[in-house]
Amino acid sequence: MNAYAQAQSAYAPATAPTRTARSAEYEVIARISHRLKKAIKNDDFPALAEALYENNKLWTALAVDVADDDNLLPDELRARIIYLAEFTRLHTHKVLRKQDTAIPLLEINALILGGLKPAGETK
Repeated sequence: MNAYAQAQSAYAPATAPTRTARSAEYEVIARISHRLKKAIKNDDFPALAEALYENNKLWTALAVDVADDDNLLPDELRARIIYLAEFTRLHTHKVLRKQDTAIPLLEINALILGGLKPAGETK
């Protein structure tokens, strides 16, 4: 091991940085959005179908989470998330039947990412 590697090892954090639920949600939505965008750009319907499945699964999980009585989000926000989950489900079916584009789903995810973005981050 060279000196650079030894120094890097010695001064590296002992543990991985703590991830919050918010940062984990951000990562999942960003990853799925990237897959959707790539499939659209490459006109790759099988990849789009897989990304749509993952996106729909994500929104279903979000809806289940906010429907829980123990969820601490304000009722109005919870209702909006449930509405978006239902819209996502219905719109996904239209995209899979080639009756519409997945762009609105990307736009919804982008808005959610904007709300989850850590304060001060400019991405």
